[in-house]
Amino acid sequence: MNAPTPSPYDSDSDESASHAQFVDWLRSVAPYIHAFHNKTFVVAFGGELVKAGALDALIQDIALLHAMGMHIVMVHGSRPQVEEQLMLRNVESHFSQEMRITDPAALECAKEAAGELRLDIEAAASQGLPNTPMAHARISVVSGNFVTARPVGILDGVDFQHTGIVRKIDAESIRMSLSNGKIVLLSPLGFSPTGHAFNLTMEDVASSAAIALKADKLIFITETPGVVNEYNELQREMTLEDAQRMQSQNTLSADAAFYLRYATRACRGGVARAHIIPFALDGGILLELFSHDGVGTMVSYENLESLREATIDDVGGILQLIEPLEADGTLVKRGRNQLERDIDHFSVIEHDGLLFGCAALYPYPKERIGEMACLTVSPDAQGTGDGERLLKHIEQRARARGLERLFVLTTRTEHWFLKRGFVKAGLDDLPDDRRRLYNWQRRSLILMKKL
Repeated sequence: MNAPTPSPYDSDSDESASHAQFVDWLRSVAPYIHAFHNKTFVVAFGGELVKAGALDALIQDIALLHAMGMHIVMVHGSRPQVEEQLMLRNVESHFSQEMRITDPAALECAKEAAGELRLDIEAAASQGLPNTPMAHARISVVSGNFVTARPVGILDGVDFQHTGIVRKIDAESIRMSLSNGKIVLLSPLGFSPTGHAFNLTMEDVASSAAIALKADKLIFITETPGVVNEYNELQREMTLEDAQRMQSQNTLSADAAFYLRYATRACRGGVARAHIIPFALDGGILLELFSHDGVGTMVSYENLESLREATIDDVGGILQLIEPLEADGTLVKRGRNQLERDIDHFSVIEHDGLLFGCAALYPYPKERIGEMACLTVSPDAQGTGDGERLLKHIEQRARARGLERLFVLTTRTEHWFLKRGFVKAGLDDLPDDRRRLYNWQRRSLILMKKL
């Protein structure tokens, strides 16, 4: 049997579909771009990322964030590079209480590692080759003595010598550099007013900087996948309270517990969001920031998601949700005026300032029945249970109004409702007022549920 001859229009069709997919994706990330414009992000990464050869890709992604108007402070670590320097000099490493004991030889190694890494980062940020993500990028990286430190001192009889902790971040100077379009780079070194240098941890510098700058996000790009629970499930979102409870259970891996400690420290200090994402995933920072679920763990000062009754300020967001479904005939068209008039009937799911779902309840008190309409969930949030939560919320609203049954009219989602307790009904089961408005052209199925 001969294979079918390809249509001359197939390639055009594939190209059109690809174009449409690209446009849909770009539009879907637009709300995040608007929300993050002029926001301050502290992006921290360990020397392990550099050793793994992922620096160029990260700098390209950071350049993209910078081009979209985000203020970026980078903080790098240097643990593997310090270890390499110590091995070259045949100097043994010493640790106590999860901290390096920095003797004079180790301090010299830390300085050399930090200097080398700073040059590598600045070189990566200076790229501008055509046909690469860095083409036309104009990035100026500023570093300096922004971190004041003090010695750890003697703990439990152990002298940590030149190991220090952050005392103060020069937030004013950093903000001035950011306002002038610079990217600020902080190293894991700090200096005392007496002119002494101290070896710090990247996590201490990053969390301290985020708190001092009142940053909108602290992002750790790490060798860990994020925070995983005892069932090996990635915890994508955690409130500060959840994170503190998980820390107290002592079930986390050492690396996850370490990063989570500094993430919660930042949130307690006023940073709205702290993220822990893996550097092994190419473009992880973009996926974390511009997708609904992200790819790592996000700790927030408060619960990000709220399911609430809509207000007039939600009209624009609801229109964005429902217009694609109105265009393909899934929903009946509603104008802005009608939506503004009916806004008290609507409930919405808001996640991190963006609307991801809506539904409306129209009561018919005489018959003790209600209509659920306009149940919509953003494509970015489908499969996350938002539709189920909206349905339960509408059912609760209906019960509170004294309604005994709930009905929906649908042309395409019959099975979704049937799986959730609805049964097929007829036109005679509708309230008189609603029956007179039934659209015979749409021939919607009528599904009913007892509350």
